[in-house]
Amino acid sequence: MPTLNERSRRIYAATEAKALGRGGVTAVFAASGIARSTIVQGLKEIRGDNPGVDPSRIRRAGGGRKAVTRKDPRVTKDLRSLVESATRGDPQSPLRWTSKSLRRLSAQLRQMGHSVSHPVVGKILRSERYSLQANRKTREGKQHSDRNAQFEHINRQVIEKQRADQPVISVDTKKKELVGNFKNAGREWRPKGHPRPVLVHDFIIPENGKVSPYGVYDLTRNEGWVSVGIDHDTAAFAVQSIQRWWRTMGCPAYPKAKSLMITADAGGSNGARTRLWKWELQRLANRIGLPISVCHFPPGTSKWNKIEHRMFSFISRNWRGRPLESVAVIIV
Repeated sequence: MPTLNERSRRIYAATEAKALGRGGVTAVFAASGIARSTIVQGLKEIRGDNPGVDPSRIRRAGGGRKAVTRKDPRVTKDLRSLVESATRGDPQSPLRWTSKSLRRLSAQLRQMGHSVSHPVVGKILRSERYSLQANRKTREGKQHSDRNAQFEHINRQVIEKQRADQPVISVDTKKKELVGNFKNAGREWRPKGHPRPVLVHDFIIPENGKVSPYGVYDLTRNEGWVSVGIDHDTAAFAVQSIQRWWRTMGCPAYPKAKSLMITADAGGSNGARTRLWKWELQRLANRIGLPISVCHFPPGTSKWNKIEHRMFSFISRNWRGRPLESVAVIIV
C-alpha cells in the first residue's frame, strides 16, 4: 500500500472490497484504514459511475486540500510584514526580541487570526523567494578617495617586479593559537558517537602558552614559509621570519635578485607606523645586500593580502577539528 499513489490505492482497495462481496467495504476499511468514502468512490470508478475523473489523473481537477494561501489570501501579506519589519529593524515589530524561526512566525500568525503550521510558513517563504542566509561582510565602512588608486599602484609594482624576475612576498601573522587540548573549529572523521573530548573553557595554560605563526608567501612561485613564534609577535620576530625565508628559500630561488618587495597589512607587527618594523627591515637590507620596498594595504583590507587565502586558509583546513595539543602538532 505505501508504494501506491492516491488513485492506485483507491482502485486497489475497491477491487478487494468488490471481490469480498457483502461487507467487503467494512473488511477493507478495518484491514487498511482507508476511509469508507474513498473505497466507495473507487467502486464507482470501477463501475464507471463516476465519469468525471480522468483515468490519467490521480484526482479530479481541483480536487484535494486547498492551499492555505487560497483559503486565506491575507496570510502571505501578513507573513511578509512580520519578516520584513524584523529585517528592517522596525522598533514596533512583534519579533524585535525574538528569532525569526518558522515556529515563532506561525505562532505570531495564529495570534493574527491565521490557521497555519510552521511547515506551511516555510513553503510560503520559499515561494516568496525567501531563504535562510547568514550575514555577508561587504560593507567596508568609510573609504578613502584614493583607495582604488592604492590597490592599482600595488598591483603595478607587483607585476613590474615579477616581470623582472625579482622576489615579491606577502607577509602576515596568522591568528594566535592557544597550545593545549582546546576545541578547534571544523570537523574530522571519527567513530560515530565518539567525538574527541576537549577542555570546556579556553583559558590559556601558562606552561604551554600560545603561538604566533608568521607567514611569508612567495607570490610568483606559490610557495610559503611559516615561523611559529612561542613568544610575542613583534616586528623583530617578523623580520627574523623574513630573513629565515630568504636564507632557506628566497636566495636559492632568486640567485640574481637585485631587490625584494613586500606586501603587508597596515597594522600589527608589520604595520606602516611601527618604527621597529622599519628599523629591523633596514638592518635586514644591510645584511642581505638588497634594497627592500614595502607596500602596505589600506586599513581594513587584510582579506586582499594574498597570504590570507593562498596559504593561511590551507593551514586552517589542516588544523580543523584537531586540538593543537603541542607546538609539534602545530608545526606538523
